[in-house]
Formats: sequence, structure tokens, C-alpha cells
Amino acid sequence: MNRDHSRVRVLLLNAALGPLDYSVPEGMHVEYGSIVMAPLGPRKIPGVVWEAERFPADEIDANKLRPILEVRELPPLSAPLRRLIEWTAQYYFASPASVLRMVLSSGAAFSDKRPIVEYQLNGNVPDRMTPQREQVFAKLVDVQGTISELAYKADVSIAVIRGLEKLGAFDRSEVSAFSNISPPQPDFAKVDLSQDQLAVSTVLRDAVKARAFKPYLLDGVTGSGKTEVYFEAVAEALRQDRQTLVLLPEIALTEPFLDRFKARFGTEPVSWHSGLKQSERKRNWQTLASGEAKVVVGARSALFLPYKNLGLIIVDEAHENSFKQEDGVRYHARDVAVMRGLHEKIPVVLASATPAIESRHQVEQGNYEQLVLPARFGGATMPEIEALDLTQDVPPKGSWLAPTLVNALEENLEKGEQSLLFLNRRGFAPLTLCRTCGHRIQCPNCTAWMVEHRLTRRLACHHCGHVMPQPDKCPECEDEDSLVACGPGVERICDEVKMLFPQARTAIVTSDTIWSPAKAADFVHQMEAGGIDIVVGTQLVTKGYHFPNLTLVGVVDADIGLEGGDLRAAERSFQQIAQVSGRAGRAEKPGHVYIQTRMPNAPVIQALVEGDRDGFYEAETESRRAAGAPPFARLAAIIVSSEDNSEAMETARLIGQTAPKVDGFNVYGPAPAPLSMLRGRHRHRLLVHAYRSVDLQHIMREWLVKLEWPRAVRVGVDVDPYSFV
Repeated sequence: MNRDHSRVRVLLLNAALGPLDYSVPEGMHVEYGSIVMAPLGPRKIPGVVWEAERFPADEIDANKLRPILEVRELPPLSAPLRRLIEWTAQYYFASPASVLRMVLSSGAAFSDKRPIVEYQLNGNVPDRMTPQREQVFAKLVDVQGTISELAYKADVSIAVIRGLEKLGAFDRSEVSAFSNISPPQPDFAKVDLSQDQLAVSTVLRDAVKARAFKPYLLDGVTGSGKTEVYFEAVAEALRQDRQTLVLLPEIALTEPFLDRFKARFGTEPVSWHSGLKQSERKRNWQTLASGEAKVVVGARSALFLPYKNLGLIIVDEAHENSFKQEDGVRYHARDVAVMRGLHEKIPVVLASATPAIESRHQVEQGNYEQLVLPARFGGATMPEIEALDLTQDVPPKGSWLAPTLVNALEENLEKGEQSLLFLNRRGFAPLTLCRTCGHRIQCPNCTAWMVEHRLTRRLACHHCGHVMPQPDKCPECEDEDSLVACGPGVERICDEVKMLFPQARTAIVTSDTIWSPAKAADFVHQMEAGGIDIVVGTQLVTKGYHFPNLTLVGVVDADIGLEGGDLRAAERSFQQIAQVSGRAGRAEKPGHVYIQTRMPNAPVIQALVEGDRDGFYEAETESRRAAGAPPFARLAAIIVSSEDNSEAMETARLIGQTAPKVDGFNVYGPAPAPLSMLRGRHRHRLLVHAYRSVDLQHIMREWLVKLEWPRAVRVGVDVDPYSFV
């Protein structure tokens, strides 16, 4: 602590304020990282005691300082975590308080030890039923949670749940947020590794023993057993009595991972994702902060939790775009994971069958060590991949599956093997228009088309979440029976499959149907039990799943990902199709993949068919180098939004006109964003391009901090952007 023990600087959970100074009452012990409650006006808000020199401020007279009210009985935030908070705030143009909020997000740090009250339906149905009450009884079977959690899951107001609770429809129970957990056993199961796996796992075990920072790119083809390899590093961390964090890109992957983990270590790890109940979040936060939880598996937000003794970080499917957060603090979990490893002085493993070009570049620069698993485990072979030219192999009118693919599906059904059709487009159809007047149904809050979801009989906006019933007539010309669905979504492909193969058992796998780990587990169990013949899914099925009887994959429209001006479009398409292809033939039975395309000669398609991954990456990397695109230069987006378009436009122009003139630093725009309205706000964008030698953050901070704009205008900065809409 500083020499003056009677005053401290506190970083409050208030993004609008910087750190404030407080006095320390006599007899109260605080240290750097202590979680405290402090007064702010008439309120009492949480914060963390920080080193004053990290946040310089004008000295305030000691007599004017208000005292800290309370120190929470929790471990202080460690110095490495405090440095990570500072780095994340500085790099991604966020307030330190916004980053700190992710560390203390569960509320566990500020809650008392009273039990949490949860409710569950008991079968007592009230005499008077409304549509909302019927919805509650339909959606909350065997569901237990707090009133707010139940209201969210049933998609009704809290008042509806409270009303039913007063009528005796729910049983009330108290759930402790504090309980003991059984630790994983590093030697619970016998492990059978190939020579390649053994060599790589030895490197990772030694890295854990060394207790030093080292990033590794675990580069293995789909089905090569990357999970089993990094499990050996987890086992070593357990032997060292240190904690491991495993990041997964989708919560739908959590349940299958938990099953594999339990088979290896005898018990499940602690989970951290948005699907947890309040009581589970509090319990898990407490156990990882105390060091009791030895392994945590979670979504990107798990990266900022206050682990007591972290010894290893693993980022699985590290190429996934979902590791990039697109709102709030716009960080990339893959990159922040490496920085946390640096501050904690521990190894970081980035595992992927299709590594990002940025990660491969770090290997070439000598910053990461590459560990390669070149073959599938247990003698399984990579699937045969074939492109179907839709201009030659033409689907029948009104259909979307080419005859060759349909024949292959039929043969697979006859053999009793499973098939997967991949289309990265949720819903039934991406566009609904009127055949009479040509009107297209658009979201009222966004410049985006409403997507038809026939299963729920709704139109939905996939950007803001706006939902509306399917209209009976055209909203423009009021002609009845004139609305037609244009283009295919997964629901439409599934309908086509059912018409072609009425005897086949089908399943749709998207974020609309697999929204929780429990739903994912149910899907996995059905597949493993042979209860599904044909799966139709989005990118949710492209990664992490292992189904030995799945031997056929059909990519319905490989050209979708190549549309638009996204600099990562080709790379992303390659990754998605390579990943979904990797679901086929993962055991003894050989696999076959058909890629439907109108551009069979496109470099991406050719590389996939020929299995020339390295050739594709080399060509794509060279095109990035020639264009001065990441990773050879840096980008930052400036997004200006307001409910008043003229205010947004004027602010964007002000920012563009005042752009600094610095060699190697260029600003393009402003221009209306491709998605020019989102959630009722007009949007304009500027793009900053800078050489690696330029201090991007310093220049932008000096530039933007001097500008003023109307209070209703929001200006956001997205460093290393992945979305350009």
C-alpha cells in the first residue's frame, strides 16, 4: 500500500466516473485489490482498492474524503488481474470500470450468505387460465429458478409469475449459493494416446510444470484428438494444485465437453456461461475465487473471473468469431487470453483445426510455438470432399438440394448411417415479399429484412430481436395470400428433406432450437442413440461434436459466406466448411462431403476439395500482406449512432474532418453503416488503418478526447474489428 494508510484510491463500478479517493476508518484493513463498498452521494456502490499511481489524479484534501463503508470478506483481486483490467481498458478503448464489471459480474462479490429463493411448478392449475399462464405451464415443466429467471424462460412478465405464485401454482425452496464440490482426479481414467498425441502432450505438461508464460498453437486436423491432448496438460495442472480455464465458443458445446471431462477426470468441471441460474453463478464464482474450483469451462466472459491460482488457459476452437464481443467492451477473448497468460506467467493453448491467420502469423514471428497433430486418431481417415456445381447439377424448381446430394442422402439412409446438411441461415426464409406489389417486410428498428420462422409462426429480426406475427396480408397493398418466402433457411431445407424422405427422423440444430447446454445434451444423446437420421443445422454443428455414425455432410450453399466486403470472408468460409466437413467419418466408417456451389473454381472451394489447407492459407496470407490488411497492419472502427440521423451524421463528419495527419495512419469515411439503422438508432462508420509501427491507441485517444458531440450521440471504438456492418 501507499505510505499514507489512511487514504486509498478506489475504482468504482461506475463507468461514468474515474477512480475516487476515500479515507480508511481506523481499525479497517484494506489492501490493493480489496473489494469494498463505498459511498457515492446517497448511494452505496461497490469498488476495488487500486494503486494510486496507476490512475493519477489531483490530490484532494484528506478532510474532504468520505470513509469506506465496508470490506467484503473475499480474496482481493490479484495484481495480474488488475494489470489485465488496465490493459484491456487501454487497448479496447473501454473504461476500467466497464472491464471491472465483467470481473465482478455475478453479484457474488456483493451478496450476503442468505439462501436464494427459487420456485418450481407443483401441478396446481388455477381455475382461470390466460394465454400467458398457459405459456408458463408449457415452458416451465421441471424448471426451477428465481421469479425473474422463470419469467425470462417462459417469455412472460414477472407479474404473471408472481400472480401464479400467489395462487399456489409454485413450490418455494431455498437454495444455498455455497457448497462443496468434488475435485477432478488427474489419474481417474486410463489414457491411450498415439505417438503424435503423446509427443505434444509431453510439451504441454512440461509447460505447466515450468510455470512460465508461453503461448502454444495446438494445430490438429478435425478428429485428431486435440481435447485428449490438452486434457493431459489439465491433469498436470491438477497435480500442481493449480486452476485451469477452458474457453469454449458456444455454450451449446458445454454439455458434450462436460461428459468427456467427467469420463477423463471422474467429475464435472465448474461451468460459467449465460445459461446458469443465479444460485449457480454465485456458487461457481465463490468456488473459483476461493480456489476450490480447479477447472472452469466457460464462454468468453469466464476469462475475467478472479481465479485464485490460475496455472493454465486453453482456448478451444480458437479461430471462432464468437470469441469477439461486439458490444460493451469490444474485446477478443483469444487475444485477451494470451495477455492474461502473460500477466499470470502461465502457458496458454490455442486449439484449432483451422487456425486464424493472425495466430499462424504469430507462429511465423516466433511469438507462439506450433504443435501439430497431422492425422485423425485411431486410424480414421479424412472424408472425401466433392464440389457440386449448381449450374450443372441443378436442383428441381422450388428445391435447394442437387440430385447428386439427394441420391447420397438416400444411400446413407439405406445403410443406416447419419447425415448432416449445413446452411448458415436460421429460420425458414431470409426474406418475405409481396408477389403483388413487391413490398419486402423490413424490421421497424433496423435496416434488415425480417426472417420467417415457420416453426414459431413468427417473423424475426436477427439483429435486434424484434418479433412479429406472420401477417395474413401484405402490409403495403393489403393483398391477401400474396406473401412469399424467398431463399432457403434451415427450416425450409428440413421441409424439403421431409418431403423427399418422409421416413427419415430429422432434427434442426440452430441457436433457436439449441439455446442451452441441456438442449445440446439432449441432441447429442439422440444422435448417439441413433434417434436422428438427418440433421439440418447452422454453424452450431460445425464444431466440437463427435458422432461415429455420421458419414455424410452436405453444404447446401457454400457461396453465402463469400458475399459482401468482409476481409475475412474467404478465411471464414474455409474454416466453417472445413469444420463441418470434419464431422464426417470420424470413426471406422469413411465419410463423404458434398459442397453445393455456383463457383466451383473459387480458391476456397478448390482448396477444400484438394485438401490443400496450407496452400489456401499461404495465398490468403499473401493477399492480406499485399493489401496491408491484418495481421500486417491494424484496423479500428469508429461507430457513431443516434436516434437523430442528422446528429449522428454531423458527429461522424466532425470526427472525420479532425482526423490527425500522421504517417502510416489513415482514416476512411464517414459513411452510413451497411446496417444503417440498428435498434432504432441511425449508424455511421469510419475506418482507421494504421501500420504496425504506429501507436494506434495513443493517436486515437489524443484525437477523440478533444471532441465534443451531443449527449444523445454514442461514439464507439472497435479495435481489431471482426464485424463491418
